[in-house]
Amino acid sequence: MNTSICILITSTRVLSVRVRKELKEEAEKLGVDFREVIVKALEEAIEREKRKRLEKTIEGIVELMKDVKEEEWIKVIREWRGKR
Repeated sequence: MNTSICILITSTRVLSVRVRKELKEEAEKLGVDFREVIVKALEEAIEREKRKRLEKTIEGIVELMKDVKEEEWIKVIREWRGKR
């Protein structure tokens, strides 16, 4: 009989946050999971920031390409495909 054990070790950090006393008490009274809320909020904020930076990068590329004709792009793309 083969038995395998998989151990997953993740690295975490402690994050301290100050909130109004009333806010904390209300959240505790309602059974809000602080960790879950904070992790989800951080993940969403990071995703928004990444998307915003990507949009700025794309806007910059579009600005650089504004004078390039469609025929030129088609030619370059076909050349690149031929190199693969």
